[in-house]
Amino acid sequence: AGKPLIKFSHCEKSIYSFSAPQRCPLCRQDMGSRRLEEAPVSIANPFTNGHQEKYCFLLRPTQGTFLRDYDGRSDLHVGITNTNGAVYNYNMHGVQRDNSGWEQSISIPLLQPNMYGLMDQWDKYLEDFSTSGSWLPHRYKEDSHNCYSYALTFINCVLTTEGKEQLDKSEFTERYVVPRTRLASKYITVHRAIEEQGFYVTDLP
Repeated sequence: AGKPLIKFSHCEKSIYSFSAPQRCPLCRQDMGSRRLEEAPVSIANPFTNGHQEKYCFLLRPTQGTFLRDYDGRSDLHVGITNTNGAVYNYNMHGVQRDNSGWEQSISIPLLQPNMYGLMDQWDKYLEDFSTSGSWLPHRYKEDSHNCYSYALTFINCVLTTEGKEQLDKSEFTERYVVPRTRLASKYITVHRAIEEQGFYVTDLP
């Protein structure tokens, strides 16, 4: 789902690569004896294998993968995971239960660790919700009754069960989706540049 990224400082720049080099790619100086503030740090990969996530909202590009194909404007497909690695999602063919295809996803957890009652019932809630007439294939509309409508309606059912306020699409997107897609876009930019040039350089913050 993407190689780990390393960030280190040298030549008064932040330099990113897939591994800590022996020499600085800018000045070719030996990097063996670093000061503590120049030590490399690992940058977390924002993508996970969605089939290994439970109780989560997932995003992935409708076509292709984030690292290879996403350009910041690509359509995203969303789904909800059950406890066995299946990703429930809605499209023109109705509700799908995918056991593959979500290996490079952005994952947003939907339950706190102590919500045992909901955890026990999660698969039943998700299955019952998915078999309701609202999500039949002929009801699908690309702009108004789609994968996002399906996932958000389910999330709001969960929030109601928890006694919490429901979220509308813009609230949910701003609060949970935008920060993660923004982070993912930065990671993708750096990752692609390193693949092309071997490293990526920015000014120190």
